[in-house]
Amino acid sequence: MSVPHPAPTHRARAAWWRGGLLVVWALASFGVAFFARDLTQVVAGWPINYWWMAQGGVLVFIAIVAGYAWAMNRQPDADDEGLDEPARD
Repeated sequence: MSVPHPAPTHRARAAWWRGGLLVVWALASFGVAFFARDLTQVVAGWPINYWWMAQGGVLVFIAIVAGYAWAMNRQPDADDEGLDEPARD
């Protein structure tokens, strides 16, 4: 007989989100910087690798923060887990 696995807790789900988004942040920060030297086009007098690292990094970070906030707002609070009805006085 197999024992059913309990649903992941709020902390476990949040930890997976943080870990995944940290990987995205690392790839956006360090992975793109590694290949930025190959971008030789010029936009408005500045090389595109400058724009990509200066502005793109900030936009990726904002997207990560917004995505994490959206995901955590969709999940029930840790205090609400296991409660079917609000408490009555």
